[in-house]
Amino acid sequence: MTEASATEPEYLNDFEVAASCGMIVAYHANKNPDRVAIVAEQGGNRTYGELNERINQVAHYLRSSGLQPGDAVSLVCTNRPEFAEAILGCFRVGLRVSPVNWHLTAPEMTYIVNDSESKVLFGDVRLGTELAAVIKDSPNVSIALAIGGDIEGFESFDEQIKDQPTENISNPIRGFEMLYTSGTTGHPKGVYRPQVMSTSSVLDLAQFDPETDMSMATGPLYHAAPLGIDLMAAFGKGTGTYLVDRWDPETCLKTIQDNGITHTHMVPTMFHRMLALPPEIREQYDISSLKFVIHGAAPCPVHVKEAMLDWFGDIIFEYYGATEGVGTVVTPDQWRNKPGGVGQAPEGMIIVDEVTDEEVPAGEIGIIWIPAPAEGGFKYFKADEKTEKAYRNGTHYSMHDMGWVDEDGWLFLSDRRADLILSGGVNVYPAEVDAALLKHPSVADACTIGMPNTDWGQEVMAVVELKEGIAESEEVKEEIMSFCRENLAKFKCPRSLRFMDSLPRSEAGKIQRRKVRDIYVPSS
Repeated sequence: MTEASATEPEYLNDFEVAASCGMIVAYHANKNPDRVAIVAEQGGNRTYGELNERINQVAHYLRSSGLQPGDAVSLVCTNRPEFAEAILGCFRVGLRVSPVNWHLTAPEMTYIVNDSESKVLFGDVRLGTELAAVIKDSPNVSIALAIGGDIEGFESFDEQIKDQPTENISNPIRGFEMLYTSGTTGHPKGVYRPQVMSTSSVLDLAQFDPETDMSMATGPLYHAAPLGIDLMAAFGKGTGTYLVDRWDPETCLKTIQDNGITHTHMVPTMFHRMLALPPEIREQYDISSLKFVIHGAAPCPVHVKEAMLDWFGDIIFEYYGATEGVGTVVTPDQWRNKPGGVGQAPEGMIIVDEVTDEEVPAGEIGIIWIPAPAEGGFKYFKADEKTEKAYRNGTHYSMHDMGWVDEDGWLFLSDRRADLILSGGVNVYPAEVDAALLKHPSVADACTIGMPNTDWGQEVMAVVELKEGIAESEEVKEEIMSFCRENLAKFKCPRSLRFMDSLPRSEAGKIQRRKVRDIYVPSS
């Protein structure tokens, strides 16, 4: 052993050690510093060597600023290299990072920053107006760094890290992400999982080859799948990632062609929009580099999946899961044998009747309960009651999706949560929209439901009961819709609104959403 190798940290030559302490990029930078790590439509490109140096500067800055392992960070950033630099810098010094949905309004972002107990806030200048408001109402944040420009109340990200050492930090400690998923009670929930969630089943299928492959992040990195699959999994194998700024169908095809994209994650809405392109547009792009496309986040109509397989070939895989965990994965061949299925139910999965709480036989619909892992389980941050509801006897967890298992043990989804609205692969929780509607002075009660939409799967519709003395009118309707736009992120806002004299309620007085849905949604 040479003198140099004797003094090198073990993580530079042992991948498992590197993974255990947040130094995977350092591992690959040591072996292939000139290999492309990031190609970005905004913020520039990075080789593994360049990316590793920037990550180190972030880590040195945070540690020298007094941050301790376990401290919390919020990251509000679009798809640009600084997202990776910030989150991976935090991971090297043991911090807990919450990537925040940058489509949210300032109050919604503020809730997450404060609920997560963040001491650090990284913010993208493109969200400057919202972030200037967030920082004013986030008293626990002691460090606020602006990425890509100036934001009121923030210091410059580049200026603060530029004089920090670029060498690998000593004694790295693996941090972790705490993603927020919207809650049916109107507030998002932090999915707390100190252990890194295993995506080995997905990675085994992906078979990244760092010598030839290039991943593409089509969706925002604050989402679990683009972050975990398109970015982190690619980095894990030493592969480069192309960061899409704003997705559109034709540009996606051109990006695949021009950059030799081999791996990507998509949602069914993207499939639908690409299939809607005129044949002459679709046919002018060479997408033969693609080797692995995986989709999830929403059920995919059978005819859409069949058309995509016919176009892209048998390279389209599917998973069923959420921020809380991955339940199943299905290959193209398996799907063709079981169209509409989302994979072989894992050993121990049970389907339970939502009324009797008893297991149901094959073919009957119930709540899907997934076996909880021995390690790497989750809980909802500062929400013990919600955590308890997510688990069953400590052995299974559920997102309370509905489905059934056939006689061969294949899982099919019937309804991804009874009330959940899935619009373009994004979860919209009716209770959160209801809560905003109820703040309007003319609204006595409200019930939000999902209406079928050809492009997006579903769109948000509000059904409102007005207060006594308020007459139905287009003017009142527009006032309420405008109020929603001021208080909710755009993707949560109702696209249509109806009035009812009296919303259906149970004997206990609870709005019966299913009855409202039955009135307005055409039966299949």
